[in-house]
Amino acid sequence: MNWLVSIPEFLVSEILAVPAFLIGIITAVGLAALRKGVGQIVGGAIKATLGFLLIGAGATLVVASLEPLGAMILGATGAQGVIPTNEAIAGIAQAEYGAQVAWLMILGFAVSLLLARFTPLRYVFLTGHHVLFMATMLTIILATAGYDAWVTVLLGALLLGILMVSLPALAHPWTRRITGDDSVAIGHFGTAGYVAAGAVGQLVGKRSRSTEETHLPEGLRFLRDSMVATALSMALMYVVLAVLFLVRAGEEEAFTAFADGATGVGNYIMMSITQGLQFGVAVAVILFGVRTILGELVPAFQGIAAKVVPGAIPALDAPIVFPYAQNAVLLGFVSSFVGGLVGLFVLSAWLNPALGLALILPGLVPHFFTGGAAGVYGNATGGRRGALAGGFVNGLLITFLPAFLLSVLGTFGSENTTFGDADFGWFGVAVGSAARIGAVGGIVVMALIGLAVLGLAVLVQRKVVDARWDPSPGRPWPGGAGEDEPAAATAGSARAHPRIAPPKGAPAPPPPPA
Repeated sequence: MNWLVSIPEFLVSEILAVPAFLIGIITAVGLAALRKGVGQIVGGAIKATLGFLLIGAGATLVVASLEPLGAMILGATGAQGVIPTNEAIAGIAQAEYGAQVAWLMILGFAVSLLLARFTPLRYVFLTGHHVLFMATMLTIILATAGYDAWVTVLLGALLLGILMVSLPALAHPWTRRITGDDSVAIGHFGTAGYVAAGAVGQLVGKRSRSTEETHLPEGLRFLRDSMVATALSMALMYVVLAVLFLVRAGEEEAFTAFADGATGVGNYIMMSITQGLQFGVAVAVILFGVRTILGELVPAFQGIAAKVVPGAIPALDAPIVFPYAQNAVLLGFVSSFVGGLVGLFVLSAWLNPALGLALILPGLVPHFFTGGAAGVYGNATGGRRGALAGGFVNGLLITFLPAFLLSVLGTFGSENTTFGDADFGWFGVAVGSAARIGAVGGIVVMALIGLAVLGLAVLVQRKVVDARWDPSPGRPWPGGAGEDEPAAATAGSARAHPRIAPPKGAPAPPPPPA
C-alpha cells in the first residue's frame, strides 16, 4: 500500500509544487483546447515552463544577493529573533506530515477547480509552491490540535480550495487597476497586504504622481532604466550598511558577512557594491521571466476558459505585477522593510513584554517580494505616496501577523521560524483559534470561517468586480487612457480594455476570444 502514499507525494513534490511544470502543463492543456498543432502545444508549454524557470532563477539570485545584506543588518543593529521563512517551516513539517500535506494539496486543488467551474469565482490559482505552503500550514494547525488524519485532509482541502478562488477575487479590483484588464489575477498568499496597500494608497495619494512618471535632468536620464536604478540603489544601500556593520562589529566579524569572506576593507566594500549590482540583474531576470510566461499562458487560457472553466483567469505569483510599475517595486520593498523595523520595535517595546509574542525580524526576501508587490498596488491607487505607504503597511502586517501565528502552530511554534506572508497570518490565526474549541465545535466554526470567506468573495465578485468598480476614480489608467476606465469591456469577461495599452515592456493582452 506504499504506492498510495508514494504517488501523491511524487505528484506534489515533483510536479504540483514546482510552478514551472504546473504552468507548462496548464499551457499545454489550454493550447490543446484551442486545437493548436502539436508543435505549437509543445513549444508553448516549454516556453511557459522556461519563463517560470527564469522567475525562479531570478528569485534565487535575489535570495543570494540579499543574504549578506541580512547579515549586515543584523550585525549593525544587534537584533535577535525569529525570521519568517515559508520554505524552512514547510520543510520541517514535511518530515512528520508529508503524506497528509500531499493529499490535502491535491484535493484542495480539485476543490478550487470545482469552485471555479460552478461559482462566479473563475480564478485558477497557479502558484504551486504557495499552495504547498498553505497546505502545510493547515496540516500543522489541524494535526497538532488533535484532529484525525482524514478530518485534517478533508477539512483542510475545503479551506484551501476556498482560499485559492476567493483571495484573487478580493484583490481583483486593485489588480485590474494595475494591469488595465482582466487577463491575469494575483495568486499569492500575501493578498491582505496588497489589498491594504491599494486601500491606503487611495487615502494618501490622490494627487501623487505615479512612480513611473520620473522627470530627470538630461545627465540623469540613465536612471529611467529600472535595472540601472535598482542596481545603483541597492549598491548604495549595501555600502552604507557595510560601513555601519564594519564600524560596529570590526573587521573580523564584518568580513564574514560574505560566504567567501573579505580579504580587506577595500575588497569588503567592492564585494558590497557587486552584490548590489547583482540584485539589479536578479530583478531583470524576474521581469523577463514574467513577460515570457504571460506571452504564452494568457493566450492558452482562452482554451481553458472555453472548454473547462468558462471565463477562467489565471491567478499568478506576486512578481506578475512587477513589470507594470518597476520603480514602485523598489519603493515598496524599502518602505516594507522600514515597516518591518518599526514593527520589530513595537514588538520588543510593548507586545513582547505584555503578551509574550516573539520578536519577528524583517526578512529581506519576503519584504522584497510582498513589499515590492504592495508598492505596485499602492502606486496604482496613490502614486508615489501610495507606493511608500502601501509598502509600509505591508511591512507591519508581515511583522505582527507571524508573531500571533506562532501561538496556533502547536509544537512547531518553537522552531524559530514560521510562515511569513500576510494571508498565512490572519487565516492561520482564525483557523487555529477555532481548531482549539474542540472536535465538533471546532470543525463547525472552521467550516463557517471558510464559508464566510467564500461568501464574501462571491459578493465582491458580483457587486464590485463584475460591476467594474474603480478603487481609485480620477487617476489615469495604465497606458495613459485617461481618467475614466473604458466601458467597452464586458463585466466579468477576460477581454482586455480596448483603449488601455499595456505598460511599457509588458506583454500585450491577448485578443478577445472568438
